[in-house]
Amino acid sequence: MPDALAPTATVDSDHAEVLSFAKESSRGARDARERAVQLYYAVRDGIRYDPYSVLLTVDGLKASTTLERGRAWCVPKAVLLAAACRALGIPARLGFADVKNHLSTQRLRETMKSDVFYWHGYAAIQLGGRWVKATPAFNIELCEKFRLKPLEFDGSEDSIYHPFDLEGRQHMEYLRFHDEYDDVPIEEIMSSYTKHYSGTAYDTPSGDFEREVDEETRDQTR
Repeated sequence: MPDALAPTATVDSDHAEVLSFAKESSRGARDARERAVQLYYAVRDGIRYDPYSVLLTVDGLKASTTLERGRAWCVPKAVLLAAACRALGIPARLGFADVKNHLSTQRLRETMKSDVFYWHGYAAIQLGGRWVKATPAFNIELCEKFRLKPLEFDGSEDSIYHPFDLEGRQHMEYLRFHDEYDDVPIEEIMSSYTKHYSGTAYDTPSGDFEREVDEETRDQTR
């Protein structure tokens, strides 16, 4: 339990900007559950999802770095949520899973040469005497463009991706859950990425995800 409350190399919950973000985002909340819920939505919708911003370094994954940039991929968004929770005295860890049919564009899938996203990140938060999963990766505008039901979080039930989109088509499938950690297991993730993505353009990802999404979903949103 102490480790799930303490700052770490990436979960820099003692950073001034993280503390300020946590306090401001949870303003008016009456208890830990309400604070965690408000933090979830602040991270989900306040930080833009960007899978081209992958940087597997301590500095690249820090919660304070994500706040500075205002955009991040799933792992640093989970890190920010965990850090904000810890800043308010709410125990939080980082969980990971391999998933298929992750929200992405055609160009990104071609870049990765795969539709499997390894070590997809979420936060595990202790509330009401139990650990609940919260996945703040995809901001609501992104979900609306792809016609996916946005992931909600009430602090009582796990919030992981629905298997179907709004048309009832199969969407995200969880292939394997990894462990939950007090800090990002950078070396393990790097090893997995090297194994599965080595030799693809995703080794050094670059692109404009929001532009790709707009182009791919233009007909759907008219």
